[in-house]
Amino acid sequence: MKSVKDVERKEYYLFSPFLRIFHWIMASQIVILFVTGLLITKPMNVATTEPTFSITSMDLVRDIHFTAAFIFCVAFILRIYGFIINKGDRLFPRFWEGHFYSETVDVALHYMLLKPHHAPFLRNPLARMSYAGLYVLVAIEILTGFAMYFMTSPSTTGGILFGWVNTILGSEMMTHYVHHYVAWFIILFAIGHLYMVIRAEFMEGESEVSSMFSGKKVLAHTPKDANELE
Repeated sequence: MKSVKDVERKEYYLFSPFLRIFHWIMASQIVILFVTGLLITKPMNVATTEPTFSITSMDLVRDIHFTAAFIFCVAFILRIYGFIINKGDRLFPRFWEGHFYSETVDVALHYMLLKPHHAPFLRNPLARMSYAGLYVLVAIEILTGFAMYFMTSPSTTGGILFGWVNTILGSEMMTHYVHHYVAWFIILFAIGHLYMVIRAEFMEGESEVSSMFSGKKVLAHTPKDANELE
């Protein structure tokens, strides 16, 4: 008869309520922004005669898009604030540490099914690097989005703050293209992110999904980055 070996696991409180709340707000707004953005780019044909109102009215779609954009920006700013005040919320990669690069490759090979396992982490370096890339994409979306939003009022504060984006990119149309294609990169990131966290949760027991609800990770091995919570 085979014996069952108990595996001792240790609980780490990692993500503050601050991060978790704004993580889900930002995630929901990304979905809304992407769907409404696609409708703005290529409006649906509506079998009605104007001015009959419909749920696909472009004015309504644009209003939803703009509202979601402002909500996302506020959540993003508060997410950055959380990054400053809570140790567990600090996700940026430590590029200055030499072992970061070898560990990133190690984790990447594991997710590509080329290695059976990787060293335990609270926040693995591949995820940290991908989040840094996401924040760059988000910054581009915010700049190009507001540049188009304030294009019709260049003399206002918003027009002055963001008008230079259209100038650098060459035209408002190029700003639109950049905004559109970067949105697709963000969606591709989201798909990869879902794959990695679901895999880590259910195949490796690393509490990736549940930690974004509870704030806690439960690991069987001592993570290499545990000292960052001290």
